[in-house]
Amino acid sequence: MTSFEVSFDYRCPFAKNIHLHVVAALRAGADFDVTFVPWTLSQGHRPEGATDVWDDPSYEGDLIALAAGVSVRDQQPEYFLAAHEALFRARHERAVRLSNFEEIAATLEPLGVDLIQVREDLDARRPYRVIKANYERFAGVEAFGVPTFVVGDDATFVRYMDPPTDDADASTRLIESLLALMTNQPQLNEFKHTRLPA
Repeated sequence: MTSFEVSFDYRCPFAKNIHLHVVAALRAGADFDVTFVPWTLSQGHRPEGATDVWDDPSYEGDLIALAAGVSVRDQQPEYFLAAHEALFRARHERAVRLSNFEEIAATLEPLGVDLIQVREDLDARRPYRVIKANYERFAGVEAFGVPTFVVGDDATFVRYMDPPTDDADASTRLIESLLALMTNQPQLNEFKHTRLPA
């Protein structure tokens, strides 16, 4: 079994692509032990000396979807893959901002998620403490964006352009190939096409 962590923020389209591939691969039976790690883009872009975003009420709209995902991941894990996919698709395929609880609830309610439990968890601020702890932990591997994979002590940022198709085996092969590259070629520090694919 291949173990890895991969960070997410529902606002990032590249995180959406990779995470939907990971979800598709897991549903197809891929032998992955995955930890989905919240990481907020807002913290890295706040003004120097400003309050951390998880403690600043003005960033609530930026963080609430991430916090809701953490809540489902930790307290209702049987719903997490479906909720994770639904939140990404709502944001990037239906242009739902996911900046308030009502928008998040409308996305998660059809899945059977206990929204009262999510609301209580958010009100207690527990998911925000999880976001803080993971952001600070990923600072130790110099993470700067999402999605960042961590395999062992090695972190790799990946920008993949295409979402999955109906071929879940292709998603599995993609993730396996990325993990193999990260594991077997640590000397490869940067690999980037100079142009977008046609």
